[in-house]
Amino acid sequence: MKRTEPLRVDAIIRQAMDQCGATHTFRQQQICFLWAEIVGPSITRCTIRRWVDHDVLHVHLNSASLKHELAFAAPRLVERLNRAVGSDVISKIVFH
Repeated sequence: MKRTEPLRVDAIIRQAMDQCGATHTFRQQQICFLWAEIVGPSITRCTIRRWVDHDVLHVHLNSASLKHELAFAAPRLVERLNRAVGSDVISKIVFH
């Protein structure tokens, strides 16, 4: 039996996710989770639901004026969210 160097648990998990093709789905879920961190607590309170579908982040908000305001900030938010995850996961944000 050949001895190998020990691997860190995060490296083993990352390798397993790459092998089964779950890395992109994981990053999409990570984007949804990081939304609250990126936009802050006041916008998070107005956020009802968020999900990623075909590289588009969909965000349901309960404030029409906030939807309008965030539409102007959407390109910056896309950039910040992708940077937080470490890859280009989403291409745009749609506010509902």
